[in-house]
This record gives sequence, C-alpha cells and structure tokens, in this order.
Amino acid sequence: MTALVIFDCDGTLIDTERLYNRAWAETLNGFGLPWTARDSANRLMGRPLPDCYAIIEAALGRKLPADFQTRVFAVTDRLMAGEGVAPMPYVAATFDRLPHPKCVASSGLLDHVVKHLRNTDLMRHFGEDKVYVAAMVPRGKPAPDLFLHAAGRMGAAAGDCVVIEDSVPGVMGGRAAGMRVLGYANPNNDADALRAAGAELFEDMRELPRLLGAPTTERHR
Repeated sequence: MTALVIFDCDGTLIDTERLYNRAWAETLNGFGLPWTARDSANRLMGRPLPDCYAIIEAALGRKLPADFQTRVFAVTDRLMAGEGVAPMPYVAATFDRLPHPKCVASSGLLDHVVKHLRNTDLMRHFGEDKVYVAAMVPRGKPAPDLFLHAAGRMGAAAGDCVVIEDSVPGVMGGRAAGMRVLGYANPNNDADALRAAGAELFEDMRELPRLLGAPTTERHR
C-alpha cells in the first residue's frame, strides 16, 4: 500500500534543473573550472548547496568567494527570465489522477521551491506545510534524513512511501530510507545511473498512476 508519495522538485516536478546546471557551468567557467552543464549535473545535481560548494572547492583547489552564491543565482535568474519556468511534461494532468497523499522533498532553498511551485500552479496539490527541504535536516541527499523527515511529518511509515526522483543522490537517499524509488528518466539526467543507484525507471509522468496502483482510464503513446 502506498501511503505517501514524496516528490523531488527541480527536474521532477518543475523544468528548472537544466537551467540550474547551465548557471553553475557558466559561473564556474568564469572561475577557471571548465565544467559543462552535463558536468555540473553529474557532480552536483540533487545535492544540497553546502555539499555542492565543497565539491566545487575540492575541484578548484581553493575556497569560493563570499559572493559566489549571489553570482550563481544572478545567472539562474537571467536564464529563467529568458526561458520561463514550467512544470515538467504532464505533471499537472497526472496529479489530477493521483489520489495519494503527496509532499515535496527538495535539496533546494525553501523560498525558491515555494516560489516555483506557486508560479507553476503546482502548490495546490501540496500546500506549503508539505514542502520539506535539506535545510530542515542534519544531512541532505544522498543521506536518508530528508525523506525520513518528510514521512514522519506526514505520518507515514517509510516502507509505505514511494519517492519520485530524477537524481542519483535522491535515489540513493530514498533507498537508504527504506522506500521504493521511481526514477524519472528525462533528457537532463542519466537513466543508467538512476537504475544503478536502485531506481525503477519511468520516462513519462503519465505512467505514475499505473506504477502507483491508482485507477487510470487514460492511454498515451
């Protein structure tokens, strides 16, 4: 029985992950670290910001400046203003066919996650009290802390939760929490890596009702 579905946000619910990865790469190139957006995704995707900074500093061999976060967010804001922020394909329509209790467990900053969920009209499926972020727990993904925190706050046993993730750290965290993990394989991530981390793969949000055992009458190609 699925008592709770725990969704990642960036790259799973909302099409922001690719923009974040481009912003990281552009900013880091200015510091002499020649990472591409794919490099940023492989090294940083799904991790909380303090862990990302530690990984970058190890690669650079020096400390980042105090205004580094401001620089990254400035590039992110520019990219989002130019391209817009939208839900991932079929998310909104799929939610209307998922009767399960739902919450969000994200490595992002709370105000960013809330803003994006509001602006894409996805918050109505959760409520702000059901948005949980890495800053709320001692360890972020790939540790299990955030998923266990979300389950505890929602009153669900870990073994009755299903995690929907698009990153390897997220998959690892969900598995470490003793939860079933469905890995959303999209053009911005590595499906083989998700599978190797222990996820059951799916490629289309419209598959979720079937995977979660919800009644479905819609067919797609």
